[in-house]
Amino acid sequence: MGLHAKIWHNVAGPACDVFINHRTVDTRRSVVRLLYNHLTQQGCKPFLDAENLRPGDRLLDTIDKAIRGCNVGVAVFSPRYCDSYYCLHELSLIMESKKRIVPIFYDVKPSQLRIVDSGILSYSQKDLRRFNFAIKEAKSIVGLPFDSSKDDWSELVRKASNAVMSKLHEESSA
Repeated sequence: MGLHAKIWHNVAGPACDVFINHRTVDTRRSVVRLLYNHLTQQGCKPFLDAENLRPGDRLLDTIDKAIRGCNVGVAVFSPRYCDSYYCLHELSLIMESKKRIVPIFYDVKPSQLRIVDSGILSYSQKDLRRFNFAIKEAKSIVGLPFDSSKDDWSELVRKASNAVMSKLHEESSA
């Protein structure tokens, strides 16, 4: 996208309609990039940190604004997802904002998602309550399971994109 298109893109309506929440170390070079590209080709405006954050952006302010402005969140849960303050903060804000959500369970089962306060990551009681509530809510939503050792990447991207498009349609019809 050229500079002129980027400027127009940022001026013409919301910055994004889909927020992709993920643990970079587990997913950036795989499903997340494929999903971002596919959603873009479908005419969506997805927010992906590596694509949308610019030098000088205030990290949490930019992410929070994108979440508040989106219609659908895609949460890509992975083995180290719950080790990230940012992932948990983003998921909490998606849930608190009552956004429609499409969970993807990438190499992890919903029952394996839990927050462990190991002392290294010491969260405030308020954050722990928010994060645990968000994880509990996400576990109660039907998601897309994916085992990277045997499942088909293109099938996951197709199913996830279809689910996102359906949620966007529901949102526009509401």
